[in-house]
Amino acid sequence: MKIFSILFLLILTTQLFAKYSYNNCTFKNPHYTEICKEVVKHGVSYKYANQFLLSYFKTQKYDEITWKYIQPSKIKYHRKKERQANNVLVKFVPKMVANLQEYKHAYDLAELKYGVNREIIAAILLKETKLGKIKPTHDAFIVFNTILTRTKPKSSREKWLLNMSKTNMASIIEHCYKEGVKPEQCNLPSSYAGAVGIPQFMPNSFIYTDSFYGKVADLTKMEDAILSAAKFLHKKAKFNKLIDWNKMPDIQKVESAWYAFEFENENCSFVHEENKKTGKKYRCFTKGKPELNYLREYVKKIMRYNNSSNYAIGVIRLAYEAHKALAKPSRSK
Repeated sequence: MKIFSILFLLILTTQLFAKYSYNNCTFKNPHYTEICKEVVKHGVSYKYANQFLLSYFKTQKYDEITWKYIQPSKIKYHRKKERQANNVLVKFVPKMVANLQEYKHAYDLAELKYGVNREIIAAILLKETKLGKIKPTHDAFIVFNTILTRTKPKSSREKWLLNMSKTNMASIIEHCYKEGVKPEQCNLPSSYAGAVGIPQFMPNSFIYTDSFYGKVADLTKMEDAILSAAKFLHKKAKFNKLIDWNKMPDIQKVESAWYAFEFENENCSFVHEENKKTGKKYRCFTKGKPELNYLREYVKKIMRYNNSSNYAIGVIRLAYEAHKALAKPSRSK
């Protein structure tokens, strides 16, 4: 009986060893196979990739809030609310100014290194997480896995969602592997859309992160958030020359005119006449208005951070208000 038990244990151990001796990327879910092959190509071990993609805590949990809010009706609602959000955030300009003063050392470096205005960076961080006050409650990997496993790629939007989720899942695995974090402990707190940290970076944008202290960037730290947002705009949007605020038109007046234009036109954009990928046509607000050319170019750059016209014009409005507040001479006691 003892011999039988020992043989049984040996066979079981051998089977388990074989099961967990990962040397390929074979999964029932073909998308997992793609992700595994991609991360292995970038230096992640087969074992780590397999353990991550077979982890109950990562691939068998789903985010119902994410699934609800990425539906087209919710996206449309969110875009409509962007205008209201811009107006509400104006009252936070004094907090922006305080942040600009407290982290002057980081903003100085961001302007010098990347050519991005400090006020623009602060406005983005305000819009994204109210300068770090909004704390994320989701897990980035679970967010993207939910999208991946539930999306049926029939429309162009659904195909985009599928591909987007795969690239972000791969980026998370690579990030945690480089950090030496076990799959079950690889927790990246995120928004319901999977965006991480104070500047709300998607994981596939981690290549744009920068650290003030010369180490691996931590997007929950303000200095790193400042530099990373600046680097993103510099690299991805070619934002490399500081805005001359004296060349800007009356931002508040232009913003109001844009909102009226948007209300009257179903398909419109502040800067674009056509979507180059899909061929979709837009009513362009700045077309035929040379007096808005300077503003238009910077709105276009900020739309590389978030492709909403309302988001971009809101960032410039907040940045302009902060610029004016900083320019005011301080009262002596």
